[in-house]
Amino acid sequence: MERSALGTTGMDITRVGFGSWAVSGSGWTFGWGATDDAESIAAIRHALDAGVNWIDTAAVYGLGHSEELVGKAIADLPDADRPYVFTKAGLVWDPADPTAPPRRVMAPASVRREVEDSLRRLRVEHIDLYQVHWPDTGESLEYAGDGSGAVSPNASPLEEYWQVMADLKAEGKVRAIGLSNHSPDLLERAERIAHVDAVQPPFSLINRSASDEVAWAAAHDTGVITYSPLQSGLLTGTFTPTRAAALPPDDWRSAHKDFTTNLTTNLTLADALRPVAARHGVTVAETAIAWVLAWPGITGAIVGARKPSQVDGWIGAPSVLLTAEDLAEIAAAAEHAGTGPVRP
Repeated sequence: MERSALGTTGMDITRVGFGSWAVSGSGWTFGWGATDDAESIAAIRHALDAGVNWIDTAAVYGLGHSEELVGKAIADLPDADRPYVFTKAGLVWDPADPTAPPRRVMAPASVRREVEDSLRRLRVEHIDLYQVHWPDTGESLEYAGDGSGAVSPNASPLEEYWQVMADLKAEGKVRAIGLSNHSPDLLERAERIAHVDAVQPPFSLINRSASDEVAWAAAHDTGVITYSPLQSGLLTGTFTPTRAAALPPDDWRSAHKDFTTNLTTNLTLADALRPVAARHGVTVAETAIAWVLAWPGITGAIVGARKPSQVDGWIGAPSVLLTAEDLAEIAAAAEHAGTGPVRP
């Protein structure tokens, strides 16, 4: 499988990586409903067997459960076959109330506790890429309803928490450091303290709003791994209004606007990919991911799966080379959906 350099980290990563948010289980604010741990581990191993060489997770996914699953999935692999493991810090939960929304906290002492907990759950001696999940505000992730949050007087300034991240790298706890969901102005502030090795913005045909972050990264030799290239299932070509209506209450998507008020528009965009997919003999999902990978500056895309068969639906995306005709056709459809530029 084709690999690309992740910025200046020295890591060459496959152009798709396994995302482990969806395998995190239920019982927390942003869960995807009930999952089968054995099937989740099988999905991870299937992706690795297919050539994927990195896994992206986060401490908050399943309140530690996702990291534990990743640790189990890779524990018995020989060193030569072990994937790079990327995780994130900065979303802190209350063990006494796991259903409460996590808070955005990057206080230095909290970060140092988190990295040790992640190392233990992942069963690794170091983390290959350690990322700040969201800018620190001290407030609930759901405070503003869109993840932007408010800012508490107790929030840690970026300069403080990015220095801690740089210290962890210098100490060998982590190999590289990155920022997820950070705007270009915040990235610029961080770069003055220590190089931003990688960024992780959301990016898909539906959510194209992070193009400025991608451009910033390209100008600073910073790797880019994007999340939700399939917009949490909407761009797989298999999602339907019936399936949306059947989402259980403990699946965060059941109440999200992308799956309710914007559902028809989003599925229409997914349908517009079918002729392009047919021309290439691939799936709609692979076509949607290929569009993301065609964007200059993007190193790789994080794609989730809860069972091995779902991996098979997207694993071929890096080999799909979209033509100018394809991109024009997709752009015409994207004009009527989502936000941001409609073509690379």
